[in-house]
Amino acid sequence: MTTDELIEKLKLIQKSKCESQFLELKSARMGCPKRLYDTLSSFSNQDDGGVIIFGIDEEQGYLECGVYDAQDLQKKINAQCLQMEPVVRPLLTVLEKDGKSFVAAEIPGIDLAERPCYYRGHGRIKGAFIRVGDSDEPMTEYEIYSYEAFRKKYQDDIREIPRITLSSLDQELLNDYIRRLKTGKQRLSHLSDPEICELMSITRNGAVTLSAALLFSPYPQAYLPQLCITAVVVPGTEMGDIGIHGERFLDNLRIEGTIPEMLETAIQFVRRNMRTKTIIDPETGRRTDHTDYPIEAVREAILNALVHRDYSLHTEGMPIQLLLFDDRLEIRNPGGIYGRLKVDQLGKVQPDTRNPVLASALEVLDITENRYSGIPTIRRAMASYCLPDPVFEDVRGSFLVTLYKEPEEKQTQAEEPTENTRNLILFCKTPRTRREICDYLGLSSTTYAIQRYIMPLVEQGILQLSIPEKPSSQKQLFFTKQESN
Repeated sequence: MTTDELIEKLKLIQKSKCESQFLELKSARMGCPKRLYDTLSSFSNQDDGGVIIFGIDEEQGYLECGVYDAQDLQKKINAQCLQMEPVVRPLLTVLEKDGKSFVAAEIPGIDLAERPCYYRGHGRIKGAFIRVGDSDEPMTEYEIYSYEAFRKKYQDDIREIPRITLSSLDQELLNDYIRRLKTGKQRLSHLSDPEICELMSITRNGAVTLSAALLFSPYPQAYLPQLCITAVVVPGTEMGDIGIHGERFLDNLRIEGTIPEMLETAIQFVRRNMRTKTIIDPETGRRTDHTDYPIEAVREAILNALVHRDYSLHTEGMPIQLLLFDDRLEIRNPGGIYGRLKVDQLGKVQPDTRNPVLASALEVLDITENRYSGIPTIRRAMASYCLPDPVFEDVRGSFLVTLYKEPEEKQTQAEEPTENTRNLILFCKTPRTRREICDYLGLSSTTYAIQRYIMPLVEQGILQLSIPEKPSSQKQLFFTKQESN
């Protein structure tokens, strides 16, 4: 940093009066701060590093107080940097302004393979920090492990699951997979099935691997209870919002089974909780049915979560989350972006693969192409529906995909009642109870049936309530509004 750049930085501080993800302020009016270790660690552990500026008193309204002694301060900053592992090499800049001295210490981000940077005096577990907004937060054990897993290329997708035996797997599924493996592979086809199982990581040292359990066990969650998907429909735009009857969730399902089974069940869950609108082209008269979100994008987002989630012991107790809000669909999986890839590179750069054996097995089973086409497919599918771009976020040990649907007002203008809706309106020509409507729709939850299908029609004035002053009454009937002559 040049002195001119430091002057501009000081002007910006006086204007914004705050710290940031990449800026830390220290007074150093009476001496060098004794604990720079947390900030040295957190800045070193982010790609773009950060800057510590000495001579600004945050508690005095960001007063430019200057430092006690620029020469001695630099020595003591370097002394603390030498106590880090790996050693931090700061770039120091000194500025004289209005008779006061200011020091800037630029802390470079270290290579991913060397992280985490930590204070030796506290050790790797307690001495490693990460920058969150304008604060330094202790790294979790999982965050520390994730660096080690990448550096040492751990393969958690083929870790051994001792309780499962080869004979306990679904033999029909397993034999079909082995047959697929042999097809077109002359060398592989000459090996025995046990040899293929060991070679292709179905077993490891004779024990069944996690990938094999998730693909071929009749019920993987008997051994790995939380390696599942929790799916909920929230009656609002934030978790904690409640529906008209006080319900927290309109639909709630724990999705279990093998990876292919979880994928299909999750897609079905989203399908039944999406509205389908019919769009009529005013020029051609052609009708097109559009769901809230393109199924192709939903499938790829769920599949990516299942394939690329972290399967280590650190996240074994964390299910994938599928959340449907009024305005968006969120899919969150344990384990942030793996390796050196950045969020803005998704779909553009070939990434490191966290679970290569699992990804290859799903390719053999024709579940995925394994060609890094998932993110581009999601983007293309959302664009084809004229929906906002999908949002991808790497959030401290988890990866979040958010799909936004059209605003409700836009939907109302473009939407025409579907055949199911028209049939429901006809069904309610005779006043109906909640239970009758629920049975007619083939649903198990009356709350969901009313919230999802009936209340939108009530709000549009198509259906009416027999007791409008008591909408939650158990004696409530719903009926179609009579057209006036």
